[in-house]
Amino acid sequence: MIIRTDFPYGTTHEDVRIPLPDGVELYARIWRPVTDEPVPALLEYLPYRLTDWTSPRDRQRHPWYAGHGYASVRVDVRGHGCSGGLPGDEYDARELADGVAVVEWLAAQPWCTGSVGMFGISWGGFNSLQIAALAPEPLKAVVTVCSTDDRYDNDVHYMGGSVLAVDMHAWAATMLAFASRPPDPQFVGDDWRRQWLERLEAVEPLIHTWLSHQTRDAYWRHGSVCEDYPAIRAAVLAVGGWHDPYRDTVLRLVEHLPSARVRGLIGPWSHQYPDRGLPPGPAIGFLQETLRWWDHWLKGADNGVMEEPLLRSWISDSHPPATVYEELPGRWVGEKSWPSASVIPVPYVFQGAPVEVASPQHTGLDAGRFFPFGNDADLPPDQREEDAKSACFEFPVGREEPVEILGRPSVTLRLRLDVPYGQVVARLCDVAPDGSSTLVTRGALNLSARRGRDRALPWPVGAYEDVAFELNGIGHAFAPGHRIRLAVSSAYWPWIWPRAGSEAGWTLDPAGSALTLPVRAGSAADGGIVFEAPEQAEPLGVVFPATLDGPRPERLVVRDVARGTWRLEVDPRYGGTRVYPDGLEYGEDAEEVYEIQDADALSARARSQWRIRLHRPELGWDARVETRSEISCDEGGFLTSNEVVCREGDEVVFHRTWERRLPRAAG
Repeated sequence: MIIRTDFPYGTTHEDVRIPLPDGVELYARIWRPVTDEPVPALLEYLPYRLTDWTSPRDRQRHPWYAGHGYASVRVDVRGHGCSGGLPGDEYDARELADGVAVVEWLAAQPWCTGSVGMFGISWGGFNSLQIAALAPEPLKAVVTVCSTDDRYDNDVHYMGGSVLAVDMHAWAATMLAFASRPPDPQFVGDDWRRQWLERLEAVEPLIHTWLSHQTRDAYWRHGSVCEDYPAIRAAVLAVGGWHDPYRDTVLRLVEHLPSARVRGLIGPWSHQYPDRGLPPGPAIGFLQETLRWWDHWLKGADNGVMEEPLLRSWISDSHPPATVYEELPGRWVGEKSWPSASVIPVPYVFQGAPVEVASPQHTGLDAGRFFPFGNDADLPPDQREEDAKSACFEFPVGREEPVEILGRPSVTLRLRLDVPYGQVVARLCDVAPDGSSTLVTRGALNLSARRGRDRALPWPVGAYEDVAFELNGIGHAFAPGHRIRLAVSSAYWPWIWPRAGSEAGWTLDPAGSALTLPVRAGSAADGGIVFEAPEQAEPLGVVFPATLDGPRPERLVVRDVARGTWRLEVDPRYGGTRVYPDGLEYGEDAEEVYEIQDADALSARARSQWRIRLHRPELGWDARVETRSEISCDEGGFLTSNEVVCREGDEVVFHRTWERRLPRAAG
């Protein structure tokens, strides 16, 4: 990592409040170049608290952009951080309308040329696309990283029409804790306590809403820009990582947006900005890449950025299974169009007699983290144990040439169910000569969603039907002498929430079943893609105190042999305890637990606990948030329980619990 201290412009920054039409003010931090000339503005718009939680990351990039001639602006969403108003649902109409107002406010400032860009990762990448679809006139360009165009089928809530137990629950629990944090009196003054209590009265666990919409209805279509790609008039640089769950959005955006104003970039990365150097690498000079994008679209520079291939992507070579890789072997390739003429669908037809698949309910414990963040236990370990609980079909790779794939594999399966409901999970693995099995990609289908995600259709009991679905996109080269393995299971806990009766599994008839791979022919031009070394502004200087007992395991599997119960304990390691240069002591501890019994789908349980402390010794300010979130299920519905306890010092200032039963209509 190159730490940049010398820039074309000197920089300055200030905190301001941006007025909205209804009188609410959003808290913003603006870094600007020292110049008398107006400059374009760049906006990052999040609920994650610019004064503490994202401030280390903000410091890496916003001053860097300012030093290169942009006003770089970080704004907290309404009801979060030091912004006014009350928290709402993610990406609701109010949030997006506020974002449009901020874009227009920035464009109207005397220091702005009137041209605005938006960027962000995850939430900020989501709302960048969604606000671009509302087409405010000043918004000329977007850089969206690890984001989605489809809120139902490519987010943390549902996968293939099934409830994503691992992240539907965990993210709802996280946002309950995050929304319960108080404003900081150092920035909002003595009114912080009143604002905090007002917010807490408005907080509602988002799990109630998400589980109330179990098919792709109008709720999920809102904010899903795939519903109307032509509405996006801004230029879009779409960025993802093969180890991030949102990478398929990049493939869809480069396919559906006009090639004159879209480019795609997919690396080997996890759910992180590509310059941060977190595993898996290699990292790239991402800020420099985005600067070229901004210079072209916001300053009119003829810098050749649109002469790059439509899609630049990383192709990983075969590698042994591991839960973390500092860098993956492979190379960069470029496609002039997408779908690409150099990528051909090649079917691999199954062989053999019909096979009954009734996977143990704990199948999936070696799935790895749904959202890899670059931690040591994020990625899936050797898949041999998971493969043993699945039906496996293998295809040898020749001895001379690798089989290189780029895009979304797909499967067609002929299944028979003896119950009305079930799920199928397909994993594509790279099997080395020593027998080790590396997960390449995967996909899932709730069989009640086989005719569309907008409906729930029970299976005709005892009948065979053909179902087809895509796996997540990937760039991978299977080495000569390896085997391509497709492993198919009827359970995948804790990613997929099981349904009563699904323990029976299903019968798969290989006749009529096939795997289709997007096989890519190599190109002599593949070696021409290079990136600069990662570069950032000076770090903020946050201190991470050492703990006396050391960190607990990131992922711990516990088996109760007598009860037939499996428990996965997860430390998500979002940030931990840290001390900021302005004296803020921020403590954060979270734990997720997922339990299930081998042969009982109704035994599935998920629970999360959060503890957050914000302490300013010099102000005598000590605020604490504790939350507990749990989900279980019975024959007809999901049972949710949530609790928030907030303290000022030792005094409890807020305590509320919610108990809900939400019917299981699909999911």
